[in-house]
Amino acid sequence: MDFGGHYIIAAPRQEVWEALNDTAMLKAAIPGCHKIEWSSEKTLDLEIKVNLGVIHPVFKGGLTLSNIMPSKSYTLTGKGKGGLLGLAEGAADIVLSDAGTQTDLVFTAQGGASGQIMKLGKAIIGNSAQKVIDGFFERFGAAMGAKVTPLPLEWAP
Repeated sequence: MDFGGHYIIAAPRQEVWEALNDTAMLKAAIPGCHKIEWSSEKTLDLEIKVNLGVIHPVFKGGLTLSNIMPSKSYTLTGKGKGGLLGLAEGAADIVLSDAGTQTDLVFTAQGGASGQIMKLGKAIIGNSAQKVIDGFFERFGAAMGAKVTPLPLEWAP
């Protein structure tokens, strides 16, 4: 399943980069986040309660940052276990560029799940994942005190 978003954030790129790496900012921005903390220089441990419509599992897992180009981009790879529901995993590329005095952020991700969670169907999971992504950037902007304007994301063929 593919997800993503394209946003203009009314803040300089360096400020957005720092906020994307600040656990207090991330906790305020991630819907349902109970815990997020650095466990190493490139690894975060997290616990998130996810709204999948009829159920609300708590996923515990981690994120690993790679392909890091400070203030420009990185790749996030994560896995989380949702108890009896199974495993969810994904990878996301985040790319920042200047848009005048603002920041252009493009987020593209691929994700999947196994176990009982797949019985809910890809449409429900995909819709929920996209809501989490959109909710994240809305709350991220609010936590930064910066306006976030969503733009259409043009998917690569």
